[in-house]
Order: sequence, then C-alpha cells, then structure tokens
Amino acid sequence: MWPLWWSDLLTTRSGPSGPEMESARLGTPEDRIALGHLAAQARLGMIEERGGDILDRLDVDRDRPTESIDRVLAHPGGVVVVGCIDDTPVGFGTMLVEVAADARPHAFVEQIYVDPGGRAVGVGEAMVGLLVDEATTRGAIGIESLALPGDRATKNFFEAQGMVGRAIIVHRWLDR
Repeated sequence: MWPLWWSDLLTTRSGPSGPEMESARLGTPEDRIALGHLAAQARLGMIEERGGDILDRLDVDRDRPTESIDRVLAHPGGVVVVGCIDDTPVGFGTMLVEVAADARPHAFVEQIYVDPGGRAVGVGEAMVGLLVDEATTRGAIGIESLALPGDRATKNFFEAQGMVGRAIIVHRWLDR
C-alpha cells in the first residue's frame, strides 16, 4: 500500500473549537463502512494534487477504499484511528508498525484524512497523537509518513507534530 496524502487535510488548530469535542479513538471493524466512505472522499481530492495520480496508480486498494481499512485492521501491526467531533467520525488514519532491517519496530502512517468540515479544530492533532501513542506502545522507535510534493500544509502539519522531512522520492514517466 502506498501512503495517501491530501493537501490541507490536517491544518493545525487555529483556536478554540467551541462546544465541539474533538477526539480520536482506535477504529474497529464496525467503523469500516464509515471509514471506507471517508477514504473514497479522500482519494478524490488526492488525484488532483501533484504526484497524486502516481500514488493512485500504485495503490493496491485504489478501487476498494473499504478494503484498505480491512487490510490494516487484519494486519498484526495495523492500527486504524478514527477522528471524531462529538463522537461523529470526520477523519481516519491508518498505520503499520513493522520490524525494520535493523530488527527494531518502525511505524509508517499510510493514510490520514479529515473531512473539510472537521479541519482546523484539532481532529488531525488528536489522530496523530493517538498514532504516536500506539506506535510507542508497540515499541516503534520512529514514525513516518509521506506528503505530496508542494503540499506545504501537510508538511507543516507534520512538522508541528515533531516530524521532519528525511527523503525525496523522484519519478519520471517513461511512456510519455
């Protein structure tokens, strides 16, 4: 599975969120349909971003967003989180914790998305916080993800969470 990112999906909190209560919790099989709908919505926005067409092409779950949730739920190192406002799911994240080449666990956030109506109130922060907690509990010594090229909002969001850039992936079409 290739990681999926969408521009401006995780804006850092811009101020008090009022009476709404943002939270994150672990996902369960009962969440799969709602999260599948969010994953489908997220994919529509991703394709328009620079590099999004390539991620879509390489995504084994591209036509089956609900199955992307099922795959992570079934994986021994899989974590699914649900971002909520007043207990209503408005976002999700998926992560795999696997043993790296140095024999130590490493976490990779594959997908993360917040519905536009739930952005900039702390849902993304709550989800990343829970993902970090789960990665730590599972013994991971690092956590990483991917932002599409030019997607400064996602890059800035991750930097605000203490994550820094470490690689650039390059691509060239050979059939054009």
